[in-house]
Amino acid sequence: MVVDESLTKIVEKTVKRAKWKGLSVVEVGDPVLRKKCQKYEGQIAHETFKKLLHAMRSCMLSKPGVGLAAPQVGLPLSFAIMEDHVAGAKRKGEGAQIELREGGRMEKARKDDREFAELPFLVALNPSYKPITSKKAYFYEGCLSLPGFQAVVGRYLDIEARWEDEGGEEHMKKLHGWPARIFQHEADHLCGILYIDKCITRSFSSNDNCEKFLFPYSISRAKKELGFSPQMKSDEA
Repeated sequence: MVVDESLTKIVEKTVKRAKWKGLSVVEVGDPVLRKKCQKYEGQIAHETFKKLLHAMRSCMLSKPGVGLAAPQVGLPLSFAIMEDHVAGAKRKGEGAQIELREGGRMEKARKDDREFAELPFLVALNPSYKPITSKKAYFYEGCLSLPGFQAVVGRYLDIEARWEDEGGEEHMKKLHGWPARIFQHEADHLCGILYIDKCITRSFSSNDNCEKFLFPYSISRAKKELGFSPQMKSDEA
């Protein structure tokens, strides 16, 4: 596809503004979050696209989050970035609070419903996935477009992830656990799907209450205190 010069100029202005103001994240209710994104085929000039990805990564890490999709910065194009490697740190953000020992090891005797594993920085153009198994993992998710809240979502535990890199080369990788969850969340964004469409609504909680009452590593207490189960439908009370 030929570079869209008018779109490139808009993105260039957005990136310049982000240098001193930060990149704005579109919040739930904006129609762009509910559109099926157009396939990314180089509509943005290469150098401008690189600057945009850098701005998106800075925004994602500063929130902090573990993924950011193009519609979340106002672009209905099919690409997203992802990253999580927070061993030895505690953070709040998309995917829940986590506290790990150095080297990524969990504290002893802590059940980890997330099945955490690090996900190196990934730029995924036109990502898609399919489950390898029907087994799902249930854990809290948040979203930078719905700040301050989280809910339990069932995600396929093992997936075959596909995407293209910035050079157009195709990739396929099997992902398990936490990285698989992140990839599914971001790929869903590009289809106009938010985690709240798939969540167990009875588990919906503020970030503060999640941290205060419910986890960080297991949803067992949340299930008991809020009265939900993974067998519930997303709209079942």
